[in-house]
Amino acid sequence: MKQTISERMHSLRMAFDPSHINAFIIPSTDPHLSEYVAPHWKSREWISGFTGSAGTVVVLKDKAGLWTDSRYFLQAEEQLEGTGITLYKEMLPETPSITTFLCQNLKPGERVAIDGKMFSTQQVQQMRLELEAHQLELHTCGDLIKEVWEDRPAMPEAPAYIYEQKYAGMSCREKVSYIRTELQRKGAEGLFVSALDEIAWTLNLRGSDVHCNPVVISYLLITPNQIIYFISPEKITTEVKTYLDSQSVTLQPYAAVEAYLQQLTMRSLLLNPGRTNHAIYSAVNAQCQIIQDESPIALLKAVRNEQEISGIHNAMQKDGVAMVKFLKWLEQAVPSKQETELSIDEKLHECRAEQPLYMGKSFDTIAGYKEHAAIIHYSANAESNATLQPNGYLLLDSGAQYLDGTTDITRTIALGELTAEEKTDYTLVLKGHIALCMARFPSGTRGAQLDVLARMPIWSHGMNYLHGTGHGVGHFLSVHEGPQSIRMNENPVTLQPGMLTSNEPGVYKSGSHGIRIENLMLVCKDREGMFGEYLKFETVTLCPICTKGIIKEMLSQEEVAWLNDYHQLVYQKLSPSLNESEKAWLREATKNI
Repeated sequence: MKQTISERMHSLRMAFDPSHINAFIIPSTDPHLSEYVAPHWKSREWISGFTGSAGTVVVLKDKAGLWTDSRYFLQAEEQLEGTGITLYKEMLPETPSITTFLCQNLKPGERVAIDGKMFSTQQVQQMRLELEAHQLELHTCGDLIKEVWEDRPAMPEAPAYIYEQKYAGMSCREKVSYIRTELQRKGAEGLFVSALDEIAWTLNLRGSDVHCNPVVISYLLITPNQIIYFISPEKITTEVKTYLDSQSVTLQPYAAVEAYLQQLTMRSLLLNPGRTNHAIYSAVNAQCQIIQDESPIALLKAVRNEQEISGIHNAMQKDGVAMVKFLKWLEQAVPSKQETELSIDEKLHECRAEQPLYMGKSFDTIAGYKEHAAIIHYSANAESNATLQPNGYLLLDSGAQYLDGTTDITRTIALGELTAEEKTDYTLVLKGHIALCMARFPSGTRGAQLDVLARMPIWSHGMNYLHGTGHGVGHFLSVHEGPQSIRMNENPVTLQPGMLTSNEPGVYKSGSHGIRIENLMLVCKDREGMFGEYLKFETVTLCPICTKGIIKEMLSQEEVAWLNDYHQLVYQKLSPSLNESEKAWLREATKNI
């Protein structure tokens, strides 16, 4: 019989005493510090019942808490009800940090435990300093959850497969050559890589180990003369072995990584302390100098080569065709009052699956009708599944994996009659979206410097959103990738030509409605100007933006011109791939406002 959350908590607490533990921290990640993880590592979800992608549970002997961000406040409140776990809302002034909470609830000399594989080196170093200041000990005890999770899913076993150079644009050998050049520049002899997207990009390999993310559970070590790939042997097919041999890649078992690092003989090793777990960091031979710095792969991967850019455009065109077919169907289907949040997701998948090179979703679709759209990362289930009515807004955030690119698009669609407030909020979000699209900025600009453009229209009406405005997107890889971002938080990485980022301002009103408009944009050269080169964004997503909620009088002439020009481009690019009735629908959806 399945254990209740209370029973799981009790079992975990029973495991505290042998190790003299007073608190245990359970994050949402895996040994590679991934945003999305394989079922084997969903310990936080198992212990708490909270299914959001981000959150940390802290278990003490007499109480427990879950810390999560604004995307999941409403969802967490519902899922934690009756569990005995208190919700702590991150970024609110009244919410204590996890370390503050521990210092308030534990006595000097007591012990806080973590699994060192689930926390970055950076996190552990900071946590230890903060806890020791209050005479609390940070103890790395390994995977305590494995002792109490009886039916835990196995480690992923699916085989890796080759990502062809006609999509990647560069061979593994070429990429490693660039990486080694960067290592020399940083004064490092070798590089250790934990991040799954960086490993997949470097080796031109993909897999199916993580839901919606075509990555392979593995580690990578690059030295001046070797490329050593740590991966479970059952994941390597004969074809992949032959390919890796051709790229001079040596194989080692995944489980042998720490023992290998203990015997390392090189002088210096670069690793990213924010993306390398503490157990790995601690395993490196003490005679080897560790250089804590960003992996050069992150930036090399983020700046797309010509073949990848061509692939992005191809993927966006296919995705746009699928979206148009879906939106036309949706408009005709809603009046029947037979469609739900779950059924439209199935239809959208069908439309995308008809497109060439389609490999699946890039993340689980967020289809939120009316008040559900105010839950930023809402996930419909059998209990919550709302039937669509011919009124109000539907927020639809979805994406696809194609062999030639990854897509991520949000449209807020008017299904019928709207309130004046809904129209105002929609128009303000659109204004912010357009302002960022139209930005021209000098080379060297950071995303945080542009974030205000998307927020200013809603700020002027006393509103805000607590998520970022833009994130990087992988190339047939993870839908959320860095190192670039556009958000209020400072990020030293500058925007460079070839980078792909989202543009997704929003407004969310609990119990009423949620609005978000998202396109992907490519950073491009604009022109030479005062003090150097200037850059701009090219919107690459191709799909009509719903015009039914727009209050035209709130838009400037420049904003109207941008929207009309964008819609003209959408029609021009997509119409050749549509039948006559679909063309007619798109012509109406993209007509000038």
